[in-house]
Amino acid sequence: MPPTLHTARLLLDPYTPDDEEGFVALFQDVRVSRWMGDGPCAEAEDRALFGRIFSKVYARDLFDVWAVRREGRLVGHAEIKRTDAVDGHEIVYALAPEAWGGGLGTELAEALVAYGFDTLGLAEVHATVAARNEASLRLLGRIGFTHVRDIEEDDGGLTRVLTAGRG
Repeated sequence: MPPTLHTARLLLDPYTPDDEEGFVALFQDVRVSRWMGDGPCAEAEDRALFGRIFSKVYARDLFDVWAVRREGRLVGHAEIKRTDAVDGHEIVYALAPEAWGGGLGTELAEALVAYGFDTLGLAEVHATVAARNEASLRLLGRIGFTHVRDIEEDDGGLTRVLTAGRG
């Protein structure tokens, strides 16, 4: 199980079974899911993904994945995990649209990067972002990520690989 993390306004803690509806609502919101993985999925797939957090990720201690809460409400999702796509550890985060625009994304991304450096002892942390996701690219640029390379996806889209090194 991942440790609980605190920022000024957010709590990152392990998911509980009671979080399923909030998780599914987050991933079913196309404003969020269009930027996640392969894009929007069927509700059944998101429910299966939620189940795998418990049956695989937590059960086998595969990587750290958190529910992101503000004032007791689930407002997002966060991960840091090893991935071959960047040959290192990648941060993954998503916030519900009602949590956008107030700096929470920056706060969340900074917490994940700090966890990677301070707790996991990483020398660098990566992020992969759709080239069209300008808001996320700006956010990561502000907190020290630099563009390293592009990956051309099977559908012709571009994914930017960004990296932040330990300061």
